[in-house]
Amino acid sequence: MTGPGLQRPQTLTDALLVVDITRSMNTRDMAGMSRLDFARRALTDWIATRPCGSRIGLAFFTERRSLTLFEPVEICADFASVKGALESLDWRMAWEGDSMIQKGLDHALRRAEGFGVPLIFITDGQEAPPLPYSDPARFAGNSPGGVILGVGGDQPAPIPKFDDLGLETGFYEAGDVQHAPARFGEPPPDASERPGWHPRNNPYGEADLEGSEHLSALRADYLSSLAADRGLGFLRLSEGPAALDRVLASHATGKTVTVTRSLSPILATAALVLLLTLWATGSRRITLVRKETT
Repeated sequence: MTGPGLQRPQTLTDALLVVDITRSMNTRDMAGMSRLDFARRALTDWIATRPCGSRIGLAFFTERRSLTLFEPVEICADFASVKGALESLDWRMAWEGDSMIQKGLDHALRRAEGFGVPLIFITDGQEAPPLPYSDPARFAGNSPGGVILGVGGDQPAPIPKFDDLGLETGFYEAGDVQHAPARFGEPPPDASERPGWHPRNNPYGEADLEGSEHLSALRADYLSSLAADRGLGFLRLSEGPAALDRVLASHATGKTVTVTRSLSPILATAALVLLLTLWATGSRRITLVRKETT
């Protein structure tokens, strides 16, 4: 950069964005928008506020893994590409219908650690199939830090259902899904007291065959517990870019660089104002002279 300038410190925080694209993210409870549409718009707006030099990578989550679309890139030079990739995220990109949030989160953490950047994981927190009776497994890896961004409303809402051609055909009903808790792992302590219990043929009983897993709401408490166990922050995506910056700053290590802000635009504006002032003053004098001559 040429010309005069002011130097100042600038904190950059790189990140790997991992967006949940499973079917519950199609639920339209974000001011009429689907959770996925809301996430795409909010993340694009947040990236647009990043200072140049920041690096953002993008991946999407489905089943139990995240697929990286691109590694962290500099957002000013590649903003159009990043924005275009975000806008192209779609539930049809999923290779499986399962949504194993905890396993997908742990896989995303390993990916972010490999890139040397914090993780920003965007999800509604709905496990499909539901979690078993036992507690979720503890995280055993090294956390790169970051934030889980929860998206979705607090009231259970219907999940849109699509056919093989991608056309919406209605909503999931109770008989279409498996209800919580999942029938794997250790049975509950009171299993023998449940209707239909059999030690070999039906060790879980039949009290959990009905439920509300066909409806979806933000699982904020569950996501908060996952975040706390992994050294991550938790935030509702709807709280906005400034809130995300604050939480990310306290749960991720940024890097500080020195940037120079050019004074050329300020000096050019001042020079223009001065020229206009001189021109106006000169024009006024000429007008006065003409009047005196007349």
